[in-house]
Amino acid sequence: MAEIDRRQFLAFAATFGASLALCGPTAARSRVKWRERRDLYPQGVASGDPDSGSVILWTRRPFDKGERQILTVEVAEDEAFHRVVAQAPAPVSPATDWTARVLVGGLKPAKVYWYRFTDRDGNGSRTGRTITAPLVSDPRPVNFAFVSCQDVNEGKLNAYRRMIFEDERAAPGEQLGFVLHLGDFIYEVVEYPDEIETRYDRTIYEVARIPDGGKNGKLHYPLTVDGYRVIYKGYLADPDLQDARARWPFVCIWDNHEFSWLGRQSILFPGDKGRPGQSVKVAANQAWFEYIPARVKPPSGSLEAFGPPAVKDVPIEKWDENELGLEPNNLIAINSLKAYRALRYGKHLDLFITDQRSYAGADPTDAGDVGPIYDPNFNGMFSEEAMIALDAGRTHDGGKPPSELSFREARIPNPRKDAAPRTILGAEQKAWFKDELRRSAATWKIWGNSLGALDTRIDPQNLPAEMTEKPWPSDTYAQIGQYDFGSAYFERSEIYDLVRDAKITGFAIVSGDRHSFWAGYAAAYLPPRKFEPVGLSFVGASLVSPGAMESYEHGLKKTNPLRALYLADRPDGGKPDWTYNMLLRHGVRSCLEYAKSFDLERARALSNPQLAPHLEFVDMGGHGYAKVRLTGDDMRTEFVCIPRPITRSASPDGGPLRYRVAHVARLWGPGERPRLEQQVLEGDVGLSI
Repeated sequence: MAEIDRRQFLAFAATFGASLALCGPTAARSRVKWRERRDLYPQGVASGDPDSGSVILWTRRPFDKGERQILTVEVAEDEAFHRVVAQAPAPVSPATDWTARVLVGGLKPAKVYWYRFTDRDGNGSRTGRTITAPLVSDPRPVNFAFVSCQDVNEGKLNAYRRMIFEDERAAPGEQLGFVLHLGDFIYEVVEYPDEIETRYDRTIYEVARIPDGGKNGKLHYPLTVDGYRVIYKGYLADPDLQDARARWPFVCIWDNHEFSWLGRQSILFPGDKGRPGQSVKVAANQAWFEYIPARVKPPSGSLEAFGPPAVKDVPIEKWDENELGLEPNNLIAINSLKAYRALRYGKHLDLFITDQRSYAGADPTDAGDVGPIYDPNFNGMFSEEAMIALDAGRTHDGGKPPSELSFREARIPNPRKDAAPRTILGAEQKAWFKDELRRSAATWKIWGNSLGALDTRIDPQNLPAEMTEKPWPSDTYAQIGQYDFGSAYFERSEIYDLVRDAKITGFAIVSGDRHSFWAGYAAAYLPPRKFEPVGLSFVGASLVSPGAMESYEHGLKKTNPLRALYLADRPDGGKPDWTYNMLLRHGVRSCLEYAKSFDLERARALSNPQLAPHLEFVDMGGHGYAKVRLTGDDMRTEFVCIPRPITRSASPDGGPLRYRVAHVARLWGPGERPRLEQQVLEGDVGLSI
C-alpha cells in the first residue's frame, strides 16, 4: 500500500479480515510491564509482507489451559520502547495452535520499527525488528535476500548466521529490507534419528514426532493439521531461523514440501502413487497460515483464525483443459488459501510471487508409456525434442504435433497429441501474473518463483561411441532431472513472449528448489532454435538441503561409464571435482578433457557454444543465500556460498565462505538484450563458470 489515512486502512483491514493495530499520532514511552521470557515464546517472533504503511506481526505463546488468551503487542520507533507508536490486543487460542497475527498500520515508509508481545502477567517475547517498504515514488536502492530449502532434519542454518553477521555490519543503505523465502520452509517428510542416524555424510537431527501420520520407508509424513503444526514448531525452534525472522520481515511462498513432496493440487504423493489428499491440503494450508505471517485471506475471513473448510478425500476423475481437477473438494482445498500476490517496494521493485504447486498439471513425461524412448543408461537424460513435444501437446509445431515420438529405433504413439500444453501456474493465476506484468511501472519486475526456470541441458550426442552401449542420437540434446520451468517450454514462452511484445524491461526471475546456484538469461528456447533472452534468471542454492552433488558423490559408482561427466576422480584420491557443473555450462567434451588432464584452460577450450548460451554460472553443490540490489540503473545479484552445513557453526559469522560471486546487469532498453557481468569477489568457484 501507499501511504494511507485511517479510513483507508480500516477499509483495507476489513477486506483483508485482519486483527489490526493503528499507529497513533504521537509516540510515548511504554507502560507495559514487560520482562523477557523467551522460554514462553518457544518459536520466537516474526514479521511479514511489509508495505509502505503496514506490516504483519507474529508470535506463538502457548498456554497450559484456557480457550483464549489476550497478549499485548507494542510497536516502537526505538529498541528501548521509549517511543511506542502502536499498542493492540493480540488474541491466541488452541484453535490457532496459540499463534497470533496482527496487522499494524499507520506506519512511516522505509523505517525500522521494533515490536514485542507480552502476556497478562508481564511475560514478554524477545524483541523483533521489522522494516516498512519505501513509497512507490522513493528512488532509493532496494536490497533483499532470497532463500529456500531449509531441511533442518539434515543440517544447520549457518547461512542465516552469516546473513545476520554481514547485515549488522553493513552501512544503513546496504542493509537488507526483507528476506524472500521461496519455499520448503519445512520438509513435511521427517526422519527419526533412532531409525536412521545418517544420510550421505549428514547426521540426522531430531525435529519432530508426527502424531497420526503416515510412513513411507523411513520417512514420516503428516496427514492432519496437528502433524504439520508439530513440524513447524520443530523448525522454528532453530535459533538461527528465529534470529533471522526477528531481524527482517519475511515474504514467503510455499513449494512442495509444505504439502507433499511429489504432490500437486490436492493429490498426495507419499510414495510412487498419488491418492486423494484434499483434507491434507487443507491441513497444510492451515498450518502455513498459522506459522507464516503473510497477506493472505483465510476461509474464515479473519486473520485471527484459519477456519478450515470441510472436505472429503475423493478421487479426481474430471479435469478441465488445463488439467485443473474439477472435483469439488479439490477446488475447495486448493482455494482454501491463495498465496500468490504482489508486493510493491519503492520506485524500483514490483515483486510478483506465484504458487507453482496448487494449480499445476501433471508432468508430461508421466503421460502414457514413455519408457521405450527413455534409456536409463544415460543417468536420467531425456530427449529434449521429445520433452518439448510432450510439453506443448496439441500446440506443438504450430498445432501440428507428431503422432509418434521416437528415440533411436524406438517409436511410441504421442500420448499428448491431443492434450493442452502443460501448465504449472494454472489459467487463473497465469492471467493474474500477466496482467500484473503489463501494468507494472516499477523499474524492475521480479518474478518470485519457487521453481527454477533455466534449462538443464546436456549434449550426450558428443559422447565418444565407445563410452555407451548405444550412441545418443546425433541430432538432439538432452534434458535431465528438473521437472520445473526449466522444461515447461510452452508456458514459459507465453510469459517471455509477453515481456518481449509488450516491450517490458527490467524483467528478472529469482527461484529456489534446485539446491544449487544458477545465473543466466530468461529465454524460451536454446539453439538451434531461436535464442531470444528477454530478462535475467537466477536460482538460489539451498540453505541446508542436500543437492545433486551429494547424491552423485555417494551414489554414483566409480564403474559407471559416464562418471566423468559428474565427478572427476583425482589420482591422489582426494575429493573429486564437480564436473557436473562443467557439463551443464560447457558440455561433454569439456568434462572428459578435464577428467583426463585437470587442465581447466584446455577443458574450457572445448566448450560447446550451442549448449548453454543461457548460463553464466552453475554450482550444483552450492549452499547459502543470494542478495539482490536494485537501483534505477542496474541489478546486482550476489551468491554467498557456505561449506556444506552439516553441523552448526560456533562462529558468530556462521563460519567460513566457499565463495562470493556477483552478477551485475545494466537496465536494458526495449528490444535490447540483457547482459550479465560476472565478478568473483572471494573464494574459488571451481568449475562453475
